[in-house]
Amino acid sequence: MRILTINSGSSSLKAALYAMSSAEQRLLSFQVDAIGQPNSRVTIETGADEVSAVKSAASESTRVDHDAALQLLFDALTGRQLSFDAVGHRIVYGGPDYREPAQLDAAMRSTLQTFAARDPQHMPQALHAVDVIATQFPAMPQVACFDTAFHHAMPDVARKFALPQHYFEAGIRRYGFHGLSYEYIVGELQKFAGRAAARVIVAHLGSGSSMAAILDGKSIDTSMGFTPESGLVMSKRAGDIDATVVLHLIEEGMTPQSVRRLLGSQSGLLGISDSSGDMRQLLAAEGADSRARAAVAMYCYAARKYLGAYVAALGGLDTLVFTGGIGERASQVRERICERLQCFGIQLDAARNRQHAAVISSDHSNVTVRVMQTDEGLMVARHTARIAQQGMAT
Repeated sequence: MRILTINSGSSSLKAALYAMSSAEQRLLSFQVDAIGQPNSRVTIETGADEVSAVKSAASESTRVDHDAALQLLFDALTGRQLSFDAVGHRIVYGGPDYREPAQLDAAMRSTLQTFAARDPQHMPQALHAVDVIATQFPAMPQVACFDTAFHHAMPDVARKFALPQHYFEAGIRRYGFHGLSYEYIVGELQKFAGRAAARVIVAHLGSGSSMAAILDGKSIDTSMGFTPESGLVMSKRAGDIDATVVLHLIEEGMTPQSVRRLLGSQSGLLGISDSSGDMRQLLAAEGADSRARAAVAMYCYAARKYLGAYVAALGGLDTLVFTGGIGERASQVRERICERLQCFGIQLDAARNRQHAAVISSDHSNVTVRVMQTDEGLMVARHTARIAQQGMAT
């Protein structure tokens, strides 16, 4: 069975085609960045995996919208005579009822539309991709894989806000996100010893950053809340902020829409540095730029605070995992986050960390610290293949 996976963002589209056999072969990877901007970039890679991939197209310097990005994907598949049997979508927001991946139908599509306003950076684009597939391939099975599902069974002490109960019953709660990434990491950890370590913290650090406390393979707390806007400092998102700041800004004359833009796309690393939301650029500039230095410092400090809180929530720590673009590639960030955490048994080996080794903790560390590459697309493909096969069996 061949599964096409689609991950739609506000300014990007990532897709992959998998042959879902025992080898789980990736046949094609497709990505469009800077959608809607003059410098839209298209990258297509073919091969069994990322390591052996051969780049066959890149850097088209044209403005591409979401419709054009999807058409470029279909053209890439057709041009290589690659077909697919089902489509899996990463759906960021699953709300209170969708606890596991499920086949998309009209009722689910209608329900998901009601969540679009809560996450305007992801949901409208994801649902648009669903509609395009339904129009062009009307008989094609489509499966929704929810980022919130992994966190659905969190204990109430972590899920609930300190509001009257009827707000929780109305769906105002901590949902958590990046769940497909966390699910993949938990599965990979199980391979090392036949089971996942009991007490794990995973730091998914990228353009959107979050952290999760995982006990015996289950999420017990996570930094993102009602939407992906809260928690850690991120590339362009402010993360945690006093709610009355929002009220103050509105009372001072800002519209709710302008406050949403401020907190979701003009803050974080970009807002602090006043120059860039790209961690690589900030690390390169921090020696001569005090604002870049402050941005990196605040990012690492917020992550270190959450890490310490989650050690307390777990009652100790066995494994710490860094993943995501920053978590996997920025050794300086990993080092600074782990500074002064020897009290929790965390000790990095400087050389291993600089080399991005699989295990970067020292031989004397009580906590195993790992750097792991996540694969949300493969997780979507696995869920989609399973559900599509179930549908065929019935």
